[in-house]
Amino acid sequence: MASNQELACVYAALILQDDEVAITAEKISSLLKAANVEFEPFWPGLFAKALEGVDVKNLITSVSSGAGSGPAPAAAAAAPAAGGAAPAAETKKKEEPKEESDDDMGFGLFD
Repeated sequence: MASNQELACVYAALILQDDEVAITAEKISSLLKAANVEFEPFWPGLFAKALEGVDVKNLITSVSSGAGSGPAPAAAAAAPAAGGAAPAAETKKKEEPKEESDDDMGFGLFD
């Protein structure tokens, strides 16, 4: 679980992003000091380096889209279960290449 110091740095970075201000260690530090948050001096620099060159707004908006797209293909695959799913499974099975086993190399794991 994240410590209060880490959470404070995350919130400070989100505030800076929301105000469209560059996320730097100095700005995170000044926000934390203004909020009377006690923190170790390495946290603001660590978060500033981690978010350097990262589009935080895009990161926030794309997080939810990855989790929400999981169930949709499963539901779509369940719909044609009446009879069209069997041929599709057979063609997929034929396309997979055979994996080489250790026997083909002339030695095994315990030889």
